[in-house]
Amino acid sequence: MSDMIRPVSDLRNNFAAISKIVHETKRPVFLTKNGFGDMVVLSMEAYENLQLDSEIYFKLLEAERAEESGCRKYKIEEARQQAKNAINGKV
Repeated sequence: MSDMIRPVSDLRNNFAAISKIVHETKRPVFLTKNGFGDMVVLSMEAYENLQLDSEIYFKLLEAERAEESGCRKYKIEEARQQAKNAINGKV
């Protein structure tokens, strides 16, 4: 676990080791500057997964809010029929 917190100078001096850690563990490495948190290094795969998780979370949150608002919900068949009616001018 101590490999996960490194001084920022290690990014320059031990880049290969940090790269290996983030790729093998799929976890971030936290970099410190003067003893305080400064940056986080992630592999691209871990970053993309984090972005996907975030997107899914916000879509679920949006769905929960829509559910709570009492919005009318349609079955796919109803939506399809309403779309056909709108296209044919039968609104």
